[in-house]
Amino acid sequence: MKHLLSILVCVVATVCGLQAREVYILNNDWKFYFKEENSSDEARHVRLPHTWNLDALTGDGSYRQTTANYERSLYIPAEWRNRRLFLRFYGVQSVADVFINGRHIGEHRGGWTAFTFEITDAVLWGEANTLAVVVSNAFQNDVLPTSTELNLYGGIYRDVELITTDAVAVSPTYYGTDGVLIHQKSITDARVEGSVGIMLSGKKDAPCTVSVDIFAPDGYMATGKSVRAKVDGKMLQVPFAVDNPELWSPAHPRLYTVEVAVGNDTLRLRTGFRRIEVTPEKKFTVNGRRVFIHGVALAHDRVPVGSALSDRNYDADLGIMAEMGANALRSVTAPHAPYLYDECDRRGVVAWIDIPLTQAPFLSDVAYFDMARYKENGRAQLSEIIIQNYNHPSVAMWGIFTHLRGRNPAQLEYVREMNALAKRLDTTRPTVACSNQDGDINFITDLIVWQQSVGWDKGSVEDLTVWQNALSLSWSHLAQAVCYGAAGTYGRTTNTAFKRGVTAHRVPESWQRQFHEGYIARVDENLFWGVWLNTLFDFGSSRYRTGVCNSGLVAFDHSARKDAFYLYRTLWNKRVPTLHIVGKGRDVRLSKRQCLTLYSSGETPLLTVNGDTVRVKSLSQGVFRTDTIELHGRNSIRAYAGGCVDSMELTIGNYLKRRQ
Repeated sequence: MKHLLSILVCVVATVCGLQAREVYILNNDWKFYFKEENSSDEARHVRLPHTWNLDALTGDGSYRQTTANYERSLYIPAEWRNRRLFLRFYGVQSVADVFINGRHIGEHRGGWTAFTFEITDAVLWGEANTLAVVVSNAFQNDVLPTSTELNLYGGIYRDVELITTDAVAVSPTYYGTDGVLIHQKSITDARVEGSVGIMLSGKKDAPCTVSVDIFAPDGYMATGKSVRAKVDGKMLQVPFAVDNPELWSPAHPRLYTVEVAVGNDTLRLRTGFRRIEVTPEKKFTVNGRRVFIHGVALAHDRVPVGSALSDRNYDADLGIMAEMGANALRSVTAPHAPYLYDECDRRGVVAWIDIPLTQAPFLSDVAYFDMARYKENGRAQLSEIIIQNYNHPSVAMWGIFTHLRGRNPAQLEYVREMNALAKRLDTTRPTVACSNQDGDINFITDLIVWQQSVGWDKGSVEDLTVWQNALSLSWSHLAQAVCYGAAGTYGRTTNTAFKRGVTAHRVPESWQRQFHEGYIARVDENLFWGVWLNTLFDFGSSRYRTGVCNSGLVAFDHSARKDAFYLYRTLWNKRVPTLHIVGKGRDVRLSKRQCLTLYSSGETPLLTVNGDTVRVKSLSQGVFRTDTIELHGRNSIRAYAGGCVDSMELTIGNYLKRRQ
């Protein structure tokens, strides 16, 4: 039986003649089996996006780094003989080898970027073809990252497309993009000037007509131009100018539509015009206006889908960000799916995208290998990341490295090389790094974000003030921000003081809350251009005993909000008032002596215990606490402030013993 796609494409070919670009989703009817199974006889039928590591999400399941095979039938109508055919994969973790009818089409090394192969010369026309993909998520010393806390969920975990075009078209193979780059050269309130870069594909010297039309946010044509061109292997530049532009900003995320036509091949994309600058004096500005960054780090998975995130998953995550009041996100280690940045463009969320040059906090890890294959893979992944996300106005900076350790001169030189490559590929955006080390490595990128873990791994939270004073005296010429975070197990609470050296899976949520209370009360926003929290959500990590790194403000289910989440919602969300009683995840406690903490974004809250008013005092902005009070049995706790109400029932004593 031929795949349903064959019926669809035959109808289109007959009715329309397929004179324009057509795109078909190839997510259905895949067979999947592991290499060690030796045969496809027992293959499972799966639908993409797919990962073979969903068992690891339960915490007691196995996490597999191995090799597996994906296969499906692909019928190509005979009517397509004059067409060109391309396969695009939006994400395969980590190394993919693609075959058509047993012929090797190409290899891609890197798990978070898209790639496209032309298959025109490999298919059988009017017949069913066999499409096979061999996938490996094993660590390899020449594929970045070689050190990470993140699970590398093996599989084809994003969409796959079949693209058909005319003989001459905009290239679908240009670094995995559609071959169109919007270069913004001069941006003022009165005028935007730039060029549309178009990579043509076809027979060398083939002539064509290229037209570029740009439409304003309300739909009217802002500018348009047509030129004659030839396919020469170089990117064609079509200049443009827009008068009285509607500039993109977080407060007003205005988007233009760019339409590029080459013969019958038409592409449409959305972009925005904006001017982003980050300096020690002016801090982070968009179109000349300062925007203080309240950012969160975003990992790449969630229960129960692992890394196979849907558009609905991303919408939910962005909704939680908005609830908390964050205005920026950092894509940890590597980029997310294109949909996330489309939504950042539309919602006005600032984005920082890392490349996978990172080092996890495990002494056994080697993050940098001084060999040609490793270096070339890093350059290739950085190029794909920048070019694939180049047109997004929300993307404000490229992350060059994260937490690299050591003073290896070769590693330092490679970081310089990668930074220089990023600056050549994109002259409009700054580069950034997140560092927990001292030394020359901190002076390579345009921006530096410090994650020194003062008060967690070393010293006390009070030392943050001393550290900031030292930064102000010696390093105020740097464009710097601060990043911090701490582990905390949702619902696990203790009355004992924080102790350094405890492993991540045993850290009580109350310690995480206390750490964040101490930090946010002491961070000097006049010194930094932004504050970045690490991380928004707990994420899967086979390197921890429970299978989860619980440094997030929200649990791994992306639903259960920890107390620290409400702290930032109190301070950052200026649209919706917040009132939260801390510690509701632990409603049975042994000690009769309790000290209650509340977060309130408005007035001093009124607190009652069993109907009696209990005095609270302000500890810092938004944070209120009672003196120690003595409670017995079951207690009804209510809080009121600015029209908000919160409550909990707190039982004192060995509740389980009393029930018996």
